[in-house]
Amino acid sequence: MPRVPAHLRERALGMLQGGMRTADVARAINCNVRTMRSLRQRYRETGRTADRPRSGRPRVTTPAQDRYSQTHMQDRYRMATTTARVTPGTHNPSISAQTVRNRLREAGLRACRPIVRQVLTRHHRQQRHLRAQTHRRWTRQDWQKSALH
Repeated sequence: MPRVPAHLRERALGMLQGGMRTADVARAINCNVRTMRSLRQRYRETGRTADRPRSGRPRVTTPAQDRYSQTHMQDRYRMATTTARVTPGTHNPSISAQTVRNRLREAGLRACRPIVRQVLTRHHRQQRHLRAQTHRRWTRQDWQKSALH
């Protein structure tokens, strides 16, 4: 069954139990008629409207490892390979850097790379301040003259 949010499943079930036709409920919820039929059938069998477990690739990491990989945020500039190397685990002692990136993305965190640039010295800051002071009162015409030379 396609994923229908829990609140819509409950609403649809109420409509079905209220006597509405399956096609009308499907149209109101904006899903397929088969989805509504399987929802009704599942409720008859289990008494619940929750999704059944789905097959899929099993997770490589435990919830504890997932939480630990999110401590990566303490040092945002740490590489994912470093986090992967130091993440502890009993069942799966080593996880890949890509797994760390995936877990961070699932948590809504994005990669952050340090910007590599020249460090400004005290002399640089003084020179920038001096230039700003000398050009503080320049008009548009002054800037146009300087651009021509």
